[in-house]
Amino acid sequence: MTADGLVAALLADDGGTAWPARVPRRLDSVLAALPRPARAGVRAAVAAVETYAVLRTGRRLAALRPDEREEVLRSLAERPRLAPVLDLLKVPVLLAAGTERIPAPPAAPAPADPPLDCVPAEEWPARTTADVVVVGSGAGGAMAARTLARAGLSVVVLEEGRHHPTASFGRRAPLDRFTELYRDGGATVALGRPPVLLPVGRAVGGTTVVNSGTCYRTPDHVLDRWRGVFGFGLADRFGPLLDEVERTLRVAPQPLDVLGNNGLLALAGAGRLGWRAAPLRRNAPGCKGSCQCVVGCPTGAKQSVQLSVLPDACVAGARIVTGARVLRILLDHDAPGPPRAAGVLARRPDGTDLEILGPLVVAAAGALQTPPLLRRSGLGGHPRLGRNLSVHPATSVAGRFDEPVTAWRGVLQSVGVEELHERGILVEATASPPGMSSFVLPGLGRELRRELEESDRLATLGAMIADRPSGRVSGRDRTLVRYDLDPRDGDRLMTAVRAMGRLLFAAGATEVLTGIPGAPRARSLDALDELLRSAGPRDLHVSAFHPTGTVAAGDDPRRAPADPEGRLRGVHGVLVADGSLLPGCPEVNPQLSIMAAALAVSEAWLEGAGRGS
Repeated sequence: MTADGLVAALLADDGGTAWPARVPRRLDSVLAALPRPARAGVRAAVAAVETYAVLRTGRRLAALRPDEREEVLRSLAERPRLAPVLDLLKVPVLLAAGTERIPAPPAAPAPADPPLDCVPAEEWPARTTADVVVVGSGAGGAMAARTLARAGLSVVVLEEGRHHPTASFGRRAPLDRFTELYRDGGATVALGRPPVLLPVGRAVGGTTVVNSGTCYRTPDHVLDRWRGVFGFGLADRFGPLLDEVERTLRVAPQPLDVLGNNGLLALAGAGRLGWRAAPLRRNAPGCKGSCQCVVGCPTGAKQSVQLSVLPDACVAGARIVTGARVLRILLDHDAPGPPRAAGVLARRPDGTDLEILGPLVVAAAGALQTPPLLRRSGLGGHPRLGRNLSVHPATSVAGRFDEPVTAWRGVLQSVGVEELHERGILVEATASPPGMSSFVLPGLGRELRRELEESDRLATLGAMIADRPSGRVSGRDRTLVRYDLDPRDGDRLMTAVRAMGRLLFAAGATEVLTGIPGAPRARSLDALDELLRSAGPRDLHVSAFHPTGTVAAGDDPRRAPADPEGRLRGVHGVLVADGSLLPGCPEVNPQLSIMAAALAVSEAWLEGAGRGS
């Protein structure tokens, strides 16, 4: 069943302009990138709306006049059990519509990337050897590979995704890159109350290719908690290691000249309220303000690890195999005691397998993929493996201004507002790539169309919450994520919505869009307070970022699957060097924390190997 009629209804397509007619084709390409269950769910929702239209009018949506289509949607939205179906469908339709309505400007020629020794899995021999096999090329895997290769070890990095040169980003629309650079086309979902979208990258460079470039150092109180509560002894080393990571990524405060109106308005509002706020520290020297960080920086300014760390690893001799899904870690059970790592077995895209044999395996597939890998390898026996999942639950608010904001011109994530950080709430001015608003606009039909056409007057803020780890990662061959929002964290999200609304009004917004379907607009702070009194966290559009903690390190063997130096318990020769290692919520964007942890784990192993342990 096609979505032409539904798209025409949602966007009030009367044939007067050309772009709405292109949206169904774009939507098809979005859906094609989703995993089969998600794709089937969207198709079923489209079919349900069409069935409702036939029952109500005797005709499908495409056969109705624009006013008749809108009446069908309005009637459906008034039914509490059916209204969520429309909210589900609006997300991919708005992505497709935004891309067709506001094409991204042509990118300037990108500088050449530093060379990488990347070999597609189809061209890699069926059996090879190495001193170290690193599973995953993101923040942790890249840092471990560089550290171990510089120590003179032969290192092979296996990456399930492809290598995407910077020059390739400027040749494609942001939405086309989005569906390719993210696992499951960006539709990874944590089931729970409420379900939350949890996007993670899949490419050489991992999620660093598609993150915002924001670089926070691990807060001291977080390091104190990791050390004191969990016994993560490597936290003692973080100070100089964070310095080294910052030098590698060339981290610096974002200059004002490319900040963009979205960030400048956030600074203005915070200044009028007397709140602490400043341009964020980022790994993007020479940023051009293209606002496309989350779909691959088209100028090469953002120092993702495939531009900053992996080239150094390759200079030291490391090699990268792309398109290789690691099936399991190979184990040697012949020696007395626990098994020993003997390499990995991986699958090529054509279904054939390859083996890389070696005595040390670094698990760095990310907090959502490392637990299933360990289970497939017969290493999933620890009762806490996959548990302790921490994320940053997040929501966003938009403010409407009299003058154009054009938030997609400037830095995507530009300003940090830390007034509520001690209460576990970090507000960041966060825009979106051209035509890819992360904010779900209110309304249906003509109302939604007006919102789209006036979106250049919106400024957007996002807030992420330092959570109580309350999720788990299950599964072996297919990752299953469960996350139930803790009531305390739900309260924090509601506090964040009010704070963001207050900041936007202080900056001069005439209206605040809340993201709450039943109460989407407020024209004053008093009105915002009134509508928030009748709403709760489940009414928000909640997403989540930065999964950590699922193979936590610590000194208590009952609580921590990995020991204080990142060695997986119950096996010799397996290190954990990704976000899953962090024992608790980092409370900030975690790239620096993950890289420092991977550096600490690698150095500790080298020191131990030098002692003969």
